[in-house]
Amino acid sequence: MSEKSENAAENLMNNIIDTVSDAVSKQKTVRFNTGEEPLSGQVNKLLGRQKSVHHVLGGGKSADVLLWRNKKISSSVLGAATALWVVFEWLDYHFLTLVAFILVLGMVVQFLWSNASGLLSSSREVPRVKLPEELFVNIGVAVGGQVNKFLDLIQEISCGGNLKQFLIVVLSLWAAAVIGSWCNLLTVIYIGFVCAHTLPVLYEKYQDQVDNFLAGVLGLLTSQYQKLDQSVLSKIPKGNLKSRKAE
Repeated sequence: MSEKSENAAENLMNNIIDTVSDAVSKQKTVRFNTGEEPLSGQVNKLLGRQKSVHHVLGGGKSADVLLWRNKKISSSVLGAATALWVVFEWLDYHFLTLVAFILVLGMVVQFLWSNASGLLSSSREVPRVKLPEELFVNIGVAVGGQVNKFLDLIQEISCGGNLKQFLIVVLSLWAAAVIGSWCNLLTVIYIGFVCAHTLPVLYEKYQDQVDNFLAGVLGLLTSQYQKLDQSVLSKIPKGNLKSRKAE
């Protein structure tokens, strides 16, 4: 039984590799077996093509930054994130060290300012830095809201009974775990930040090509899943829950 399952898995992987290469080279649009609607149309609906990319990203200033509506602001945000990543990752700075240096620099500037104003008989006050409390409250509420949404999503997928959706999420989390073993959390966050500032604008520019490619890949995965279901999953014996409950 184990040898048959291994041979079936190997044949499945070989079929996936061959069909993916054919799909990429030919750039064909794949349809489901029902023949009702092209898969590209379903992918377009999945990606929200009936709405603009700007609207899918939530609109507002954040979407403008991600889609490079203002190139100066977007490049500044991406440059600041790159500078932080270089400081912590390449220069091997620690967060506590950087904070201490910034505080020392601020204290030196205020010390020189206050003494220079006293020597020059200037009435200008030394500027004080104070962060508003609402800033930290808003950050905490926003982070907590996103975490709760993510937890609700994965729990709905776990309890929803959709096997395909469940397997996709599990494989995605497994891929995230593998990537996390290759690099630290800061690098993963930086990679996600760069992807968020590059992939949406590239998709907005090459929507048709990306949708056609995703349609081919999604149709390929669907056909391979059907083969796997017919050859392996459908042959797995399932217990009769009703008879067990009756007993």
